[in-house]
Amino acid sequence: MHDIQTIKINLPGGIVSPGSLREILTVAHNAKVRHVHFGSRGQLIFRVNGEKVRFLERDLKIKQIRYELNADQYPNIVTSYCAEEVFRTGLWLHESEYHTVLDGFDYVPKLKINISDANQSFTPFFTGNLNFIASPEPHFWYLYVRPKQSNALFRWRDLIYTNDVARIAYALEQVLLDPQSTGQSEAELYREISRNNSFITQPAVQEVELPDFTLPYYEGFNRYGQRSWLGLYRRDEQFPIPFLLDVCELCLETRVGEICTTPWKSLIVKGIEEKDRPEWSRILSRHNINVRHAANELAWQTEDHNAEGVDLKKYILRYFEKHDTRTFGLCFGVQTRDKSEVFGSILIRKRPTVKLGKLELLPVYDLYFTENYNPNSRRYFPYEKGLMKNHLPNQLDRLCRKFNASRQTPKAAPIQAAEKTADCAQHEQYQCPHCFTIYDERYGDERAEIAPGQSFASLPDEYLCPTCDAAKSEFVKQETGEVMA
Repeated sequence: MHDIQTIKINLPGGIVSPGSLREILTVAHNAKVRHVHFGSRGQLIFRVNGEKVRFLERDLKIKQIRYELNADQYPNIVTSYCAEEVFRTGLWLHESEYHTVLDGFDYVPKLKINISDANQSFTPFFTGNLNFIASPEPHFWYLYVRPKQSNALFRWRDLIYTNDVARIAYALEQVLLDPQSTGQSEAELYREISRNNSFITQPAVQEVELPDFTLPYYEGFNRYGQRSWLGLYRRDEQFPIPFLLDVCELCLETRVGEICTTPWKSLIVKGIEEKDRPEWSRILSRHNINVRHAANELAWQTEDHNAEGVDLKKYILRYFEKHDTRTFGLCFGVQTRDKSEVFGSILIRKRPTVKLGKLELLPVYDLYFTENYNPNSRRYFPYEKGLMKNHLPNQLDRLCRKFNASRQTPKAAPIQAAEKTADCAQHEQYQCPHCFTIYDERYGDERAEIAPGQSFASLPDEYLCPTCDAAKSEFVKQETGEVMA
């Protein structure tokens, strides 16, 4: 059996021209690749037999296509451009402003950068290290900074001018990735950046106001104005290359200039003229591409190129369909790997109960939900821990019902949604900042032979995180009942 290599190609802002995408797909197809996958940060990802990698890399370099092989050093820029026009119309933020910002990046960022319209909820706001959010003031942006491998999120003191977004991102990256700058306070970081650079700014006098989360139905043909847009979703997250090549050809023939990827691992094609609708339908029929899946199936985030997460999603959805579970207003994240990041108002985290070196055995699942069930919140609360897979769908159904009940009481305290956490105020909790595992003195740590009732302070200095082996000194004390993610 040949070894398999992973190729990742960033599509900046989640935007790609049909001609550029056709070039990438042709190179991949020549290397005997038959399917590609779109990542949650707008990447095109595919796997290739090891024996074909040398020829594939040669062709990518000839075409001057930037790529990464078995790496993710450059996590791409995410924008809400895919939602522009089709889900909302910005007060001042339009296609030209997005392109102005993206054109300013004359370097490839190593930090996660999000560029978002404040009036949409289709793309996440705070999953980046540098999160730019359009302010009510035309051409100025809020900036929320989250240092790498940290959950500390703070607002920059100033609004940033559109033409300076890339410049301040570069300046911050140089500082935040400098090992000698680790641990800088917000004030120190602000002073260092302001001392060494000059930007056009305005004072940011208040926090950004974000909308309540609603996930628009993003699949199928949908009319807007005199034209239509087409949303393409694949149940297994794999898009056949022959189908995508036909999509590119039709875009070029009908003068559709861009294809957008979304954080939901789908595609959106805007600007389809009414006269061209029949030809788009013929392409879908030719490749047996289904549209109009159930809305609850579209509200899931899984890790990139992770069949296990996709299979778990399908397993839970079968239960939801059988029991007619209402999931409107919720989205779900599935995390099966340490230190990966997914977006969701309800989070499912897999962890082993036994680790023998790199071997992980007897998996269980922990359930968390965000503050007010808003997936843009960085605050997660525990609901159930240590669930076996066969118990997971039922507990998720219960959590969905609690969410629906909470909608009857405006702004109900989120901690009340989980009966199991109602007494958290009397107990200290410490959390690993890397994998988010909680040490709760009520339960101790059975794997480390630590009995319930033992405080975190009394644990030996050699204590390690049971999930990722982080040192005790790295754990962070949490506020009452609060879990950060």
